[in-house]
Amino acid sequence: MRIGREKINHISSLIIKDFKRREELDYKADLNDLRLEIAEVMTEELKVVDRADEAARKTLASYTTKKLREGSPEWDVLYQKHFEDYLKKHGA
Repeated sequence: MRIGREKINHISSLIIKDFKRREELDYKADLNDLRLEIAEVMTEELKVVDRADEAARKTLASYTTKKLREGSPEWDVLYQKHFEDYLKKHGA
């Protein structure tokens, strides 16, 4: 995961602080419970992105006709294609 647990907790806390400042919002749940839910959703989304990255890299590594150099224009285009395909297939 590219963002650590501490950063996720910090970001979710900032979101809740913003919610507290807004008078137009009415809360039916405890704000800490909401913060925990935000952190959980962020964590799950980041895991999907990590799996998409892993799948795209694995697919590119399996190309036998031509070894692609990471960072080359061709590699970048194919990586993005496989990355997006994974996200589409897995609902992200």
